[in-house]
Amino acid sequence: MKTQGEGGVVVITGASSGVGRACAEAFAARGWHVVLAARRAEELNEVARRCRRRGAGRALPVPTEVTDAAAVDRLAEEAVASFGRIDVWINNAAVAAFGALDDIPADVCRKVIDTDVMGYVYGARAALTAMRRQGSGTLINVSSVVGVSPVPYNAPYALAKAAVRALGTSLRQELWLEGHRDVHVCTMLPATMDTPFFESAANYSGRKVLPMAPVYTPERAARKALRLARSPRREAYVGPAAAFLALQTKLAPRLMEKALAYQMNRAHLSRTETAPDTVGSVPHPLPGGAVRGGWAGGRRTAGRRLATAAVLTGAAYAALRVTAGRPPLSAATPGSRPRTVRRCARNGAW
Repeated sequence: MKTQGEGGVVVITGASSGVGRACAEAFAARGWHVVLAARRAEELNEVARRCRRRGAGRALPVPTEVTDAAAVDRLAEEAVASFGRIDVWINNAAVAAFGALDDIPADVCRKVIDTDVMGYVYGARAALTAMRRQGSGTLINVSSVVGVSPVPYNAPYALAKAAVRALGTSLRQELWLEGHRDVHVCTMLPATMDTPFFESAANYSGRKVLPMAPVYTPERAARKALRLARSPRREAYVGPAAAFLALQTKLAPRLMEKALAYQMNRAHLSRTETAPDTVGSVPHPLPGGAVRGGWAGGRRTAGRRLATAAVLTGAAYAALRVTAGRPPLSAATPGSRPRTVRRCARNGAW
């Protein structure tokens, strides 16, 4: 497989906005040829122009409806006809519908499953056909941490992302049995991403959809995709919160089931802002093609890093004082309480 800077060929579905667009620009900046797929031709053309400015070998926009198997096959055929091979294929196109399951129209549920599951199935078939033939390649399926730790009021999306994770496992097993050691299937599981996803989703909850903290930048997911292209792994979480949540779910599934239900109802669906029923981008694409959704993912990430750095610095300073034989400044001397405790006591805090 080609590596970065060598003009590899990457196909990206859902490339017109969010994580897909961030991936397109990240691969382009490293000299890859990018084949861009989404339903919106105008936005795809703009992404292609941006990719060329960022240094892409070539940028080929191919308007594609991923629920159409023949259209996805044509996408693969155009990529091979234009570049001779497919080194990386990123299945990323996805839609969602929020609300109680019996409030979401059946046709909307079906379209979510068609896009988020069958779209990946068609992409995997097309990509792996080319990769088996050429003897190498990497398929990256973008799942979600909710595929491991589901939440309520988003059932179609959660079950679709769980199916994507299962799809990756099955495909890896098939490739291993066939002896295709240089064809890889990776599953990427992001936490909440700062993308237009939440505003474009169908919503039948009656409440405004908000991203559940912590929120990470889509560029973080793009960097993870680049690392998987260079060094494939079975599964890769995006954002420490995703890995931590998956571990908590494994260790205490019943507790996490209730905790996530509470958190979804408390923070993911607004308690103060209502929202009318909307089909969102599920049946048809909406205008616009931003990478970020305006949820301050970059600022929040920087804040978490600053807080972590402060904690580590404080711990290191305390360790140095202890090593030098002096107690940390916050330590209480015998017979006394720390200054913060004394101040709280004077102020009547307890």
